[in-house]
Amino acid sequence: MTPKDKLLALRKELRQTFLERGELIDGALAALLSAQNLLIIGPPGTAKSMLADELCRRIDGADYFQWLLTRFTAPEELFGAVSLKGLEQDDYRRVTTRKLPEAHIAFLDEVFKANSSILNSILTIINERRFHNGQQVHDVPLITLFGASNELPEDDELTALYDRFLLRFVVDYIQEDYRFLRMLEAPPPAAQVCITLDELGAMQRDAAAQPVPGHVHRTMAEIRRQLGKKQIVASDRRYRQSLALMKAHSYLAGDAQVSDQSLLFLEHVLWREPSERAEIGAVIREIVLGYEKEAQELLYQAREIDEYVRRTWETEELRSQALIEGHTKLRNILGRVEQLIEKASDSDRPLDRVEGVLDEIQTLQKRLLEGL
Repeated sequence: MTPKDKLLALRKELRQTFLERGELIDGALAALLSAQNLLIIGPPGTAKSMLADELCRRIDGADYFQWLLTRFTAPEELFGAVSLKGLEQDDYRRVTTRKLPEAHIAFLDEVFKANSSILNSILTIINERRFHNGQQVHDVPLITLFGASNELPEDDELTALYDRFLLRFVVDYIQEDYRFLRMLEAPPPAAQVCITLDELGAMQRDAAAQPVPGHVHRTMAEIRRQLGKKQIVASDRRYRQSLALMKAHSYLAGDAQVSDQSLLFLEHVLWREPSERAEIGAVIREIVLGYEKEAQELLYQAREIDEYVRRTWETEELRSQALIEGHTKLRNILGRVEQLIEKASDSDRPLDRVEGVLDEIQTLQKRLLEGL
């Protein structure tokens, strides 16, 4: 089994275990592949900790650190106790063995409960991947930090930490009854797929090599422009970092390059308040899929015309009139589809779906012409 096959098998197992969490699971895997941080917000009992813990433990060879933060959490709990030997040398350094500075993957539950004495150190680790330890500054091996919280931060001093989570998901209890029953009845997974740290590194390099077509950059600029009109603003850094995330998402989806589907995943990147998420998603879908949606609506119209013409008519004259009327209407629809193709081509957007619509309508028109 190749590393990519293992990753997809792991994804399938997680989806079978954590119901109604498909987008979150894809986000967590994309975060691993792109070395970005992910935040999960939701009430207690929504499997936030369980999902993050399960995923992190599926990476063999990676040092994993997990901690529940409170306002009483001391720096020693995250960064290690002060070295007595270091104090003898007038060097206030910590023994970081099995602590956050040595972790490849970390999970901090109730991450916004961190007090100011440890906040700056956490920020330095996740921002710069460095840890100031006494007289030395060490690079840390951290790949991804998963954070979980029951609520959004309200304190201004936590704004910087909140901003460092590129991916943000809001989760709730299982909504559908049949999925709730599946959750109650589901046995433990028979097998557990794991990937090694080396395999993850190889997939990270493959994901980073995913090409980004020119239309993706232009579409991102249009998304930014339209969201700005609605007073929804994200930083330039967030847009820039999202490129690595979309590469990882497209790699996970099996695409040869960053696709429009990966652009849709920006819905989980650009919001600051959960209330913005639906509006951001609507704007992105309209920009990314607008012309395809219009093409699909034109196809539905063409099919209705075809059904209308091919029904049983009382006389041959009525049938001939219907054929002529249908042919005229299909010709007009074809003209509108061709305009959509020209519009998509000018913006360097993929044409496959719209060209498929054109082919089907042309087939319907050909059949009507044969009836004439």
